[in-house]
Amino acid sequence: MKKLLLSAAFSLVAATAFAGPQFVDDTGFAVSGYDVVAYFDLPQSEVGSPQPEAVPGLSSITAEHNGATFAFSTVANRDAFVADPERYVPAFDGHCAYGVAKGGKVPGNPNLWRIVDDTLYLNVTKNVVTFWEEDIPGNITLADGNWVDLEDDAAHQGPIPQFTSPAPVTN
Repeated sequence: MKKLLLSAAFSLVAATAFAGPQFVDDTGFAVSGYDVVAYFDLPQSEVGSPQPEAVPGLSSITAEHNGATFAFSTVANRDAFVADPERYVPAFDGHCAYGVAKGGKVPGNPNLWRIVDDTLYLNVTKNVVTFWEEDIPGNITLADGNWVDLEDDAAHQGPIPQFTSPAPVTN
């Protein structure tokens, strides 16, 4: 059953396009325009509970990194990102961490996130989050091992299942 659900999620994002190494969806922004620094200030829910909603960035407060434009909710967050972008960018260039653990490269949903050992991880659907949370350390180990072979593959370009991006906010 798990393989069937995962296969269905991956098939929804089958179209590919290069947008630089960082995943960029149709918003034109990395992480769908959400503020990657803000995640680190949000309270984190316990495993098995939904995380708080991500914080939308502003199209007027941006920075470039890894072939993509990142949006931020405040100038202070942008400045923190510029000073140390690798601290804030999501693992696997914003792709689904469980997908990478299983050997695939599909987009991550910015509202399905978790910070583990000071690293931001995204997943693609709520169903995938349940599989990810069954063994987070083991899935991270698998994903880290798979990423070496997947990193240079084309980024999948398509809609993130069950997600409509309101970000970034134009001010």
